[in-house]
Amino acid sequence: MSLEIIATLMLVAFFVLLLLGIPVGLTLATTGVVFGVLGFGLPLFNLLPHRIFGVVTNSTLLAIPLFVFMGVMLEKSRLAEDLMDVVGLAAGQLRGGLGIGIVLVGVLMGATTGIVGATVVTLGLLTLPGMLRRGYDPAVACGVICASGTLGQIIPPSLILILLADITNQSVGTLFAAAMLPGLMLSAMYVLYLLGLGIWRPHLVPAVPQEERAAVSTAQLAGKIIRVAAPPIGLVVAVLGSIVAGIAAPSEAAAMGALGSIAVAAIGRRLTVQVLRETCQATTRISAMVLFILICAQAFSLAFRGLQGEALVQDAFKLLPGGINASIWFLMLLIFVLGFFIEWIEISYIAVPLFLPIFIEANVDLVWLATLICVNLQTSFLTPPFGWSLFFLRGVAPPEISTGDIYRGIIPFVAMQILALVLIFSFPGIATWLPKAIGW
Repeated sequence: MSLEIIATLMLVAFFVLLLLGIPVGLTLATTGVVFGVLGFGLPLFNLLPHRIFGVVTNSTLLAIPLFVFMGVMLEKSRLAEDLMDVVGLAAGQLRGGLGIGIVLVGVLMGATTGIVGATVVTLGLLTLPGMLRRGYDPAVACGVICASGTLGQIIPPSLILILLADITNQSVGTLFAAAMLPGLMLSAMYVLYLLGLGIWRPHLVPAVPQEERAAVSTAQLAGKIIRVAAPPIGLVVAVLGSIVAGIAAPSEAAAMGALGSIAVAAIGRRLTVQVLRETCQATTRISAMVLFILICAQAFSLAFRGLQGEALVQDAFKLLPGGINASIWFLMLLIFVLGFFIEWIEISYIAVPLFLPIFIEANVDLVWLATLICVNLQTSFLTPPFGWSLFFLRGVAPPEISTGDIYRGIIPFVAMQILALVLIFSFPGIATWLPKAIGW
């Protein structure tokens, strides 16, 4: 049996095992070892210890547990609850204002916690009953919550960006800078969509009743905004600003963010031994899961390369008409389709490395390409049947919310994400301007 056939069977076996529900780390390791041995025997894996050592000693990846700690600690400090309390009242006088407030909270939560599950669940518990009570259309309410909760995947600091920096061999700070404008552009699209609904279909997104807003004076509201918003905004500026400005390495800034999250929780009088214990436990679980997958991916990638899988992929790409742009869109389409079925970590460490040599050979700007991939991967959280944001919201939604409401609600936001992808492809400066402007 030729090596190309074994490599193809290896990919097929990988996706079959995933669809059967086998954990992704075990799937990667099993298919890598089994098919690697079939093709070359055990000597192929003499290099595996060196590759694993490279993963566990990679200083860039040290930022992962530190940023996860920061995010979990801020989630435990009930930051979103405080933010929604003031932002909802401040924006409630507009038709669609409550939805816009949720988008703004999603942006700030994405820049501080970056944990999609925690953000979607928190926003769902805090805002969905209130939106329904104030007359919001169920589908619109669900769509806003799911889409806003996933903004943490594109807005730095994002685990996707850290992993893509490792995969593409780019600076984490450069990718953070490249993702800022696309993340804000996507958020602005959500806001414009809600404003449009408020103008043309106001019954779907009514304003907060006047008597409810009148219960809090303007001075009280301003004081609450400063007291609630200042600590997380200061933390974001300190962490991201130090990375983008080149003052601190990503791991150093992440350590500062972890310490800052403890300070924010202490200022809010939510720092307890129990909160600290739960934060450390959650950080350990999440970080161990990510690093376990990265280690198992080494066996898979080593076997696939040994079986000439990269050459097979390159030959397949040469059959595509349209040159390198067609190849980029083929990758985007593949990532989008894979997002219906598997998670972003698997896509990042399986699909992206397969095609990366082609784009390196064609001198494609990898910062721009990584930004396109990141925006596309964010869509995987919203696309049924396995979009994790949909699952998270379904778990906390009131009984009167149907799965159909959630699916209908996310369609416009998926369309906006696709539009953002097209804009970034057509105007690369959206992703590359800021890194060049600050000299990265």
